[in-house]
Amino acid sequence: MSSATAAGGVKPPAAPESRKSVTGTRRIVAALFLLPALVLLGALVVYPIGYSVVRSFYDQSGDGFAGIDNYKALFTDDGIRTALKNNIIWVVFAPTVATALGLVFAVLTERVRWGTAFKLVVFMPMAISMLAAGIIFRLVYDQDPDKGVANAVWVGVHDTFAQSSAFPKAHPGRQSPLEPAGGGAFITRSPVSAGDAVSLPLVGVAPDLMPDNAEPAVAPKPEPDEITGTTWQDFTRGQGVGTLGGVDPSELGYAGMRIEAVKDGRVVASATAGDDGTFTLPASADGAQLRLPASNFKEPYNGLDWLGPSLVTPAIIGSYIWMWAGFAMVLIAAGLAGVPRELLEAARVDGASEWQVFRRVTVPLLAPVLAVVTVTLMINVLKIFDLVFIIAPGSSQDDANVLALELYRKGFSEDQPGIASAISVFLLLLVIPVMWFNVRRLRREVRR
Repeated sequence: MSSATAAGGVKPPAAPESRKSVTGTRRIVAALFLLPALVLLGALVVYPIGYSVVRSFYDQSGDGFAGIDNYKALFTDDGIRTALKNNIIWVVFAPTVATALGLVFAVLTERVRWGTAFKLVVFMPMAISMLAAGIIFRLVYDQDPDKGVANAVWVGVHDTFAQSSAFPKAHPGRQSPLEPAGGGAFITRSPVSAGDAVSLPLVGVAPDLMPDNAEPAVAPKPEPDEITGTTWQDFTRGQGVGTLGGVDPSELGYAGMRIEAVKDGRVVASATAGDDGTFTLPASADGAQLRLPASNFKEPYNGLDWLGPSLVTPAIIGSYIWMWAGFAMVLIAAGLAGVPRELLEAARVDGASEWQVFRRVTVPLLAPVLAVVTVTLMINVLKIFDLVFIIAPGSSQDDANVLALELYRKGFSEDQPGIASAISVFLLLLVIPVMWFNVRRLRREVRR
């Protein structure tokens, strides 16, 4: 026993040992293992961010210091302002709708027999690349109903309630008794009288485009106390063949054409032409002019211009939701599996309806998962580029512009690297708060 120990009874402190990690690995060894990852992180993340920040303060050539001029352009350039407005629309609607659909799918698939198969089908678009999805939806949104699925469905629904005319190009020919009446309608030049047989010839519809139920036209025959007539395609193929204003054997009647008798601006009688183009009006039409209303010549409905200036952004958001609703559904379903079932049963025993259980119990318990999914999708849509670049046609790409696309255009198409760097820094500043919120929430969940 040393004198110090004998005198005071206190053991001297031991010499400090080199500290080790929990697993027993020395810090220097751990640092060596982390070094490759740190080098890659610095080369691929830290350096590009730092260079972009520095480059954003220089002009187009990179030699002259521009100060904050490039950042001023973010709020004065029309293209960038449109991109910023569209990004706000994306951030507000795309994550919200995708998360809401994912929640609905996750809850409903628990109650259906083939829930797993349904989840697989909904999640399957996640296996498709953005490029492939963009090409698919470029075809889906095609204006031609014969090509675009969206317009094929839309036109089918529209035509169920408002059938388009079969004679959109029909019009009076030479020496016709009809004249324009305004608004696309045609009217006889003079009134008709009871007992008259009226001929209403038209041209402009190719014989092979006539309705399938159209039959060879029949010349009108006068009837006492009635007005009879025929409306037909006054055209026979072959030069110098056929009689102008007369019904020829090969000419077809305008089946289904509507005829109105108008007297003093008021419709007093109406009729619909038969398959052979003939029609009959009662004696009340005596002294009236015969009018072919504009509805006979209405252009076929071709649906919506999905990729036009007004609908292009919602259309592209729809394609994004198609891809990412499955992602939201899978994460929410995983969270739903951890919800205590006794709480749901207790609410039902207390008399709560299914809607009340969903709104007052299920959704509050899933709030952390819903927040993580929503924030993750918000980060994703801030960087959206592929779908907008592929789906939006050149004529409306300016209207669908987003910040990531504008960054690409400024940096590569317009050769303005300073402004492009400013946009990239601005995007980083927008993403950082959302990422910080997500990381903070995840750490909070881990502590629980």
